[in-house]
Order: sequence, then structure tokens, then C-alpha cells
Amino acid sequence: MEGGDEIRRRALEEAFGESSDDDGAGGGEEEEESDPSSSACSLLLEERYGRPLKWEMVDGVKGLWLCRDFLSAAQQSSLLSAIQHEGWFDDGCHNQAMRFGDLPGWATKLSRLVCEAVWFSEVSPAADTESIVGDQYGEDCWPLPLDLLQREPLFDQLIANVYYPGEGICAHVDLMRFDDGIAIISLESACVMHFTRCKQEDNINKSQTEEGIKRIPVFLNAGSLVLMSGEARYLWKHEINRKQGFQSWEGRELAQQRRTSVTLRKWRKS
Repeated sequence: MEGGDEIRRRALEEAFGESSDDDGAGGGEEEEESDPSSSACSLLLEERYGRPLKWEMVDGVKGLWLCRDFLSAAQQSSLLSAIQHEGWFDDGCHNQAMRFGDLPGWATKLSRLVCEAVWFSEVSPAADTESIVGDQYGEDCWPLPLDLLQREPLFDQLIANVYYPGEGICAHVDLMRFDDGIAIISLESACVMHFTRCKQEDNINKSQTEEGIKRIPVFLNAGSLVLMSGEARYLWKHEINRKQGFQSWEGRELAQQRRTSVTLRKWRKS
């Protein structure tokens, strides 16, 4: 059986080509972009290998992964500037913007950064090489399954949302018109996202009240990245209740401020 480092090396070469000292991703120089917002997010890809990114599997929800230090403070500021540059929320009447197909340059860079955060990362011991059998890559070894990670493009749809104190999202599963593999980047105010199973297992009493259904909380700090695939994407609802008294973590109520999020998804061809 191959070691985890060797398997990761082969997978990286398949995705990015052979590594070199000049470019850790195996690619050439950045292409000049005509997108005026690209300069506002020039930091998004800087220092991408300067600090190891650590991934956590969320206990109880298969396919749910969290990277708490996905974006540095400088990268977060750069991304917020790029979103502001779009002018989507200037009129104060809208708090959501959607884009399909060809994404803005900063969103394309963000998608690439998500991909690289998975390839060049440290995973928790529970998801390490014990899940690898023979010459196959164990799906539990990666925050995204390899078949999703290697698709082109990784994402072709984005939603940018701005939430003010008291505003959140109702429990839902993303529409089936979108493919597996969803990324959520949190900016500004921290929050708690709760996950609940869509339907209870057969061995659970069907008369169980909603209050008795298991809810799994996940703390999303500013700059964090959540990836949902498989069961987490299809069989679990996610929600954020930011009403007063509902947002608490480790016994402390969270201060509610403006929160911005970027969700990246892939349109289902069929």
C-alpha cells in the first residue's frame, strides 16, 4: 500500500502537472486579465503555500468539511473590495447577487484557491491513509471527492449575499439543478450554521418532535470555508438563525454585525 504522501503527490501531478521550484501548482505565469475587479483581489492567490491549510471533518455529517483559516485578513479585505467593486449592493435595495457561466475574474481566482486549498492542505488524522485501499484514493481522504475536484470548471455559478443583524437563512437543501460539491466562504461577522438531517433514519421514532431532531452546529469565523458534498450536500439541511438569542457559541452570544458570504456551485448539465 502506498503512503499518503506518495498518493497525494501522484494526484497533484495528475491535476497540475509536475511540480517545479518556480510554481508550486505546476502552472505558468498568471495571464493578464481585462476584468477591472482583478486588481482589487490581487492578494487572493498570494502566499497560497506560505501557510498550511488545515481541514476538519465535521463529526456526524459525512461530506462536510471546514477550513477555518482559508483566507487571511488581507485576502478577506481584498475579496470584499472586489465584491464592492461590482456595485451589486450600492442601491441598498438588494442583498443578493447571482452570476452564471463566465464568472468575474476575482471569482475565478477564488475558485482556483478553493481547489488549491484542497490539494495543498493538511487533513485530520481520522481522514488520513486508513481510508485508502490498494491503488485507489479513499474519498474520505479529501475535503472534496477527486472526480469533483478535477472537473472543469470546478464552479460556474456564484451567489453573493449580505446579511445584516437579525437576518439569516432558513433550513434548506440547495436546489437539485446544481451539481454535487458546494463551497461557502464567510466574511465579516462570525455566525453559527446548523445542520439537520432531511429525514430521520428508520430506527428513529417517527413521532419524534422537531425539537428532538439532532442539530449539528458549525462555527463559521470570518475567512472560513465550508465544503459540502455527498450526504452533506443532499441529505442535510443547513440554516443560519441570527435572531437575537439564537447565535451563541461555547456559552457566549455572538455579536451580530454585517455578514457577507460567497457561495460557489456547479450548474448541472442535465
